[in-house]
Amino acid sequence: MDTTSSLHLAQMAFPDAVPAITLAHYLFVSAAMFTMGLVGFLTRRNMIIMFLCTELMFQGAGLALIAFGRHHLGADGQTFVIFVLCVAAAEAAMALALVVLLFRHKETLSAQAWKELNG
Repeated sequence: MDTTSSLHLAQMAFPDAVPAITLAHYLFVSAAMFTMGLVGFLTRRNMIIMFLCTELMFQGAGLALIAFGRHHLGADGQTFVIFVLCVAAAEAAMALALVVLLFRHKETLSAQAWKELNG
């Protein structure tokens, strides 16, 4: 048996090459992240989980912006994501302050307790 036939047999065992990742793949992952965040936000009543789901929605939107920016070979997507991250950081700071305030007043992190606060 010569080396070329054994090389050919060895190469036949490898699977086909993985197709290139396209814009649709990134958009699918982005939509899945956003949907998981939206479902989690609408179904959970714990404030911490709700804010984490909001962050997941921000990250899903950011992934879509970066994917579109890369697809069109521009830096606009990355620029918008920087702004989204700044908004997310401000939202997280405000959310943490509100959660601490709620916990001090009601000793719970349930979203239903917000309805009882009068200001």
